[in-house]
Amino acid sequence: MPTPTPAPDAPATAAALARLEGGAQALWQSLAPWWPGLAVEVVPTIDSTNAELMRRARAGLTDPVVLAAASQSAGRGRLGRSWVTVPGASLALSIGLPLAPADWAGLSLAVGVAVAEALDPAVQLKWPNDQCWQGRKLGGILIETAPIDPARPASRYAVIGIGLNLATPRLPPDAPADALPPIGLEALPHDGGHPAHDIGYWLARVGAATLQAVQDFERAGFAPLQSRYAARDALRGQRVRTSDGGEGIADGVDADGALRLRTPEGVRRVQQGEVSVRPC
Repeated sequence: MPTPTPAPDAPATAAALARLEGGAQALWQSLAPWWPGLAVEVVPTIDSTNAELMRRARAGLTDPVVLAAASQSAGRGRLGRSWVTVPGASLALSIGLPLAPADWAGLSLAVGVAVAEALDPAVQLKWPNDQCWQGRKLGGILIETAPIDPARPASRYAVIGIGLNLATPRLPPDAPADALPPIGLEALPHDGGHPAHDIGYWLARVGAATLQAVQDFERAGFAPLQSRYAARDALRGQRVRTSDGGEGIADGVDADGALRLRTPEGVRRVQQGEVSVRPC
């Protein structure tokens, strides 16, 4: 049985909500000129921002929207693991929008590059979807899709969930034994221009960067971002183990976002969603 999530602290939730509302206004104002029809919503608490946008999509509501919450009671990450959202100490947002790229491969890596670049020059990327710093996890990305029109199978409603630690949290109870230890933005060295605990600031900054990256990805795919990913690749040159028991030396990613592993038998391509990767 999963460990129950404690009820959010009311004053902390109210303070986080106020900051989120300011960030939502700034985000909407910056995006409105080139993304008409986009809605930016904030709520004090919800089960999961991703789950809510997927429910809307299945009900036929497929307009572009950014949804952020001060707290989540059932936040989740990749492979169904829990993602704890503490009011004011973590950012949880989901972006929902219809997309029709020529190739969906590499979308989570494209989003990862955008988020990492919005955070800090020192933030690295651990394939396929984690932001990290000095071997510790700052955040993660969860992408889900729902069909829009059976006659247009290439067009789907994408829900892009982003979770970021502002303060350093505890490991979730269902974290695997080899999970990266967490860290918050507060622990990174700052020059005064990055207010680590201002959840509204990060909503506006990360939301704008992600939407721009998604728009670019729909037009050109992951290939133009390959070199920018390589500059932040936390695994390159490391011996890693995949969840299916394979091992090899991480050798960057291909133009479609596949991880390259050098093995005694040659180079193996690992596709997104096929495995999880941990340093040996």
